[in-house]
Amino acid sequence: MEISANAQALAYLVSAVLFILGLKGLTHPASARKGNFFGMAGMAIAIGATLLGSEVQSYGFIIAGVAAGAVIGSVLAARVQMTAMPQLVAALHSFVGMAAVLVALGTYLNKAQAGLLNPVLMGELSAGIVIGAITFSGSVIAFGKLQGLISGAPVIFKGQHALNAVLGLITVGLAVVFATTEASWALVLMTLLAFVLGFTLIIPIGGADMPVIISMLNSYSGWAAAATGFTLGNNLLIIVGALVGFSGAILSYIMCRAMNRSIINVVFGGFGGDSEGGPSALAQAAEKGVKAASVEDAIYWMEDANRVIIVPGYGMAVAQAQHALKELMELLEEHGVEVKFAIHPVAGRMPGHMNVLLAEADIPYDHVLEMDEINPEFATTDVVLVVGANDVTNPAAKTDPSSPIYGMPILDVAKARNIYVIKRSMRPGYSGVENLLYYQDNCSLIFGDAKDVCEGLVTALKGGGH
Repeated sequence: MEISANAQALAYLVSAVLFILGLKGLTHPASARKGNFFGMAGMAIAIGATLLGSEVQSYGFIIAGVAAGAVIGSVLAARVQMTAMPQLVAALHSFVGMAAVLVALGTYLNKAQAGLLNPVLMGELSAGIVIGAITFSGSVIAFGKLQGLISGAPVIFKGQHALNAVLGLITVGLAVVFATTEASWALVLMTLLAFVLGFTLIIPIGGADMPVIISMLNSYSGWAAAATGFTLGNNLLIIVGALVGFSGAILSYIMCRAMNRSIINVVFGGFGGDSEGGPSALAQAAEKGVKAASVEDAIYWMEDANRVIIVPGYGMAVAQAQHALKELMELLEEHGVEVKFAIHPVAGRMPGHMNVLLAEADIPYDHVLEMDEINPEFATTDVVLVVGANDVTNPAAKTDPSSPIYGMPILDVAKARNIYVIKRSMRPGYSGVENLLYYQDNCSLIFGDAKDVCEGLVTALKGGGH
């Protein structure tokens, strides 16, 4: 069965509309499931319309590729934990990048053999190869850092930005030479340098900025897909690539604002450096010591509280403590306590990380508030329970000009009457910065696995507290 070009164009238009509706749905947890459905429906229509188009002459390799991809995707979806989702996303970005490179190279070989090369096509091929190669090698480095295969610390050396600038200029120059002369040596050198550039751009990125880099790589993968669409003459691929490219860039900008980071600073690995400040407040705070508390201490105050705010973080994700928190919320509400969850834009390892985990535990959406909505309520809150969140609750962002996170918007946890933080140890968070919150008089730490502690809170509350 083969459909006409007009029917295929109409199907692509429907798919594009569904993709836009999908992005719209993903902007809020309450509509995220519907957004996913729109996205999947759009992709199903797009794939079907492409397979039934006149361009497809044989289905053998296509069926084999789809079958292999389906098996691999199903296995990954079943086995990958939510805590490993950021590195999975980075790995998927690398696939998109390499696919763009391979499609461009394959198109070049086929068109060259048929004598159909022209400067416009060569420019499209150059763009696809350069963006795809940078996306691939950059995503591989991001995956390695997130997975712990390589150090998450930034790798910085003298002349780094100059080196990247030179590599970038040479790569662009080779792209121009390739587009105008069809020289194969320029193609090879351009491809290799683009792979190297992706590597050198990402190695200086520190762990604290990795969520933004994941988003930026998402944007790069979109532009790589758009370039591939131009190469293949596929309008839908151009539209989808542009949607992914722009949405990834916008999300990166929003995240940088949430972290008080310059997007140029993040993308180029600390370009411009951090401002110098006065003496650190950490040494003074450390002299006060840290108070440790028990589960019973926390329940004593929670049971009589008017409002409890729970702040989830990466520690909750690692321990899979969201279901225990759901039960704790229900028990507290039975005692007449108002319970809310506070979400920072960059909590966890990627945007929406905490929202997905809380939704997985069927915590009502109206209980989950973003930073700007919940911050005014901390000052009148009796108890705040911080479950593994570190950097996003650190008062150093507001009080210590020498801190690397100074100026970053945070959850105003420090203003609450009583604060209990669940932690495994006194190790600092992902940014490597010590949290001054732990040294405040109104803060106590409950040491242990987040799931075990939360289940202990539930047991103590069921037992009648005090």
